[in-house]
Amino acid sequence: MRTGNERASLYAEVTARVIAELEEGRLPWVQPWDTVACGCAMPANAATGRRYSGINVLILWPAVIEGSYASQRWLTYRQAQAAGGNVRKGERGTTICYADRFTPKDEAERARGEDREARQQAFLKRFTVFNAEQCDGLPEQLTERPAPPAEADILPRVQALIDANGADFRVGGGEAYYSPGGDYVAVPQQAAFGEPINWYRTALHELGHWTGHSSRLDRDQRGGFGSADYAREELVAEMASAFACASLAIRPTVRHADYIGAWLAVLREDEKAIFRAASAASKAADFLLAFARSGEALS
Repeated sequence: MRTGNERASLYAEVTARVIAELEEGRLPWVQPWDTVACGCAMPANAATGRRYSGINVLILWPAVIEGSYASQRWLTYRQAQAAGGNVRKGERGTTICYADRFTPKDEAERARGEDREARQQAFLKRFTVFNAEQCDGLPEQLTERPAPPAEADILPRVQALIDANGADFRVGGGEAYYSPGGDYVAVPQQAAFGEPINWYRTALHELGHWTGHSSRLDRDQRGGFGSADYAREELVAEMASAFACASLAIRPTVRHADYIGAWLAVLREDEKAIFRAASAASKAADFLLAFARSGEALS
């Protein structure tokens, strides 16, 4: 278990990294995937198959690009050994985080004595993972790269998600937005977007906002335009769209780059803000992806 100072330093370390990216005009959730060997997909643990979420996506995506890896699969040193392989000598790992809550023993005893519910404390734990391409001797099933689906197969899945989620989804007009008061999504006609894929990217962004309604994931959407609360919600929707796009083999793009200044202000004020936003974005993306057609696994 890490001490309070160690937890604080971990929050600060990751937040400083994201701030540095934003200050350079780069968004950690939107990367130049056309310049790397691997396709755009969610990072996953090679040994368990479980996809990483939240802040770890923002850590592992840039690591894939920085290392020029052709794989989005990661594993710990011990997992590589257990699979019959090994991490090559001299390879540097990537630090990711595991967040959870626990109840201290003395707090549990006090709560029992006072006949109340015990208060939990948050903790972060560091893990070091290595890309599958940093390892030798791994079995083929841990290193094979699935062929990316054709765009003709991608769009029907996104449309099925839109059709199945039950949102009040209105097509027409000149603006794309979500109305929290009316609880509906509005998106212009596809012809206004040039390429159909951009219409679907926009739809996923607005549906990211839609997940936050009180009847669904219940996020605070009361902030007015220009407020910190508005910037936080926009940050969640941006990342939710990026995570959903990548899960559907669509390269994410920037929807609202003009909010970078507002996001920087939020992150500089609260070093935990990016952790909360990334966690909320993963929940929003998972909520949407549950409506995608079952059958073939999400990449």
